[in-house]
Amino acid sequence: MDNFVAIDVETANGERTSVCSIGAVKVVDGAVADTFYELVRPTPNYYYRRFTEEIHGISRADTDGARAFPEVWTDLERFIGTLPLVAHNKNFDEGCIKACFRYYRMDYPDYMFLCTLQKARTTIPRTLCPSFSLPHLAAFLGIPFDNHHNALADAMACARIAQALL
Repeated sequence: MDNFVAIDVETANGERTSVCSIGAVKVVDGAVADTFYELVRPTPNYYYRRFTEEIHGISRADTDGARAFPEVWTDLERFIGTLPLVAHNKNFDEGCIKACFRYYRMDYPDYMFLCTLQKARTTIPRTLCPSFSLPHLAAFLGIPFDNHHNALADAMACARIAQALL
């Protein structure tokens, strides 16, 4: 794939609507053309699970002043344009995005949404890559990757994986 937007979301708690950050990487003609990252005031914003805070390092204090999902998505929608979306584990990322669309009564535009995790599972033998998690798959493919669970870093790794697999 030469033209797409890799996207990743992080959540504050177990609710799919609790998106607290979004990262996206736009690839045009096979090269990274632009990036997008923003903290999001999650819904609900009354609690962050300690588990998720420890994973991504985002706390309620970080997002209390952030914009809500609809305002952030307005900018992201312009960023995406008509490009297909790609995520590593699209069931999670697309599920969270769709949950936010439903919560805020927004019309979901039915994006073409591809998954690097699904593609890896169907093309790479388990004997070669025992885990298809984002950091393990990136390492297997020789893709530099650090800062796992930062939405922009995860989206960048996903973009590089998509270039290798899709």
